[in-house]
Amino acid sequence: MVELVKYIAQALVEKPEAVDVREVENEDSIVIELRVDPDDMGKVIGKQGRIAKAIRTVVKAASVKSDKPVFVEII
Repeated sequence: MVELVKYIAQALVEKPEAVDVREVENEDSIVIELRVDPDDMGKVIGKQGRIAKAIRTVVKAASVKSDKPVFVEII
């Protein structure tokens, strides 16, 4: 999942080297933390959060076979 989120985020931003993706596994879920340059934050979130929602939808579809739910947080 980390590679998927990183690939999508790097395609959206102007500074792909500043993209940082980490996976934090809890007892009952997996959280993917996405950090980008502050100037690129709007490009990752999109108008009314549409791009962020699309990223979360793709990750949710890719994690169907996972035994834990996967969440994406944009930090």
